[in-house]
Amino acid sequence: MAMILLVEDDRIITAALSRALTDAGHVVRPVGRAAEALKIVTDERPDLVILDLGLPDIDGTDALRMMRSVSDVPVIVATARRSEADIISLLSAGADDYVTKPFSGGHILARISAVLRRSRATTNEAPSAITVGELVINPRQRRAELRGEPLQLTRREFDVLAYLAERVGQVISRRELMNEVWNQARIGEEQTIDVHISWLRRKLGETAAQPRFLHTVRGVGVMMVDPR
Repeated sequence: MAMILLVEDDRIITAALSRALTDAGHVVRPVGRAAEALKIVTDERPDLVILDLGLPDIDGTDALRMMRSVSDVPVIVATARRSEADIISLLSAGADDYVTKPFSGGHILARISAVLRRSRATTNEAPSAITVGELVINPRQRRAELRGEPLQLTRREFDVLAYLAERVGQVISRRELMNEVWNQARIGEEQTIDVHISWLRRKLGETAAQPRFLHTVRGVGVMMVDPR
């Protein structure tokens, strides 16, 4: 059983999905606006979010990015958009999975089970803490501190940082990060990795020209280094 936040403004779809999710044993919290959903994500910490993109107050992709700035809750996007570019944009913005409309109750339930299974396995298998110099990462609590000060990281930034920190001294390719962090074998946008590395460097107080923790190996990938 999971507490699922259903963000959908179509009453017919909301009623049908709520019934399917409740019949499967989940607790459903339906809302029709992104602003309300953001408050619930922050205050009530649901286990999973199903997010429609066609919301009346905030564009769904913008809402997804806002959620990612405050929470690492798993998000499944429900969308009528089918192009590869749209899907890439959604995954890059922080979606864990997506379903294209129309979809059946059985389809969304299978997606929910898979996303929750991956999320719980990652939490259970994660080490209690990783220390790299003055950087301390707690994968189970999804917290990171530098010199005792908490780092404000998005879900993807934290996942990238933790993955690299677990492999100090190893050069990790962009493709490996896409496979293991984004769970996508072929996204085709290396720029997505570069952008997240750039954001991480800024929060770690370093630059590409003067790296401390994150060193780029040209033409290969990136490597976490203990600066001590």
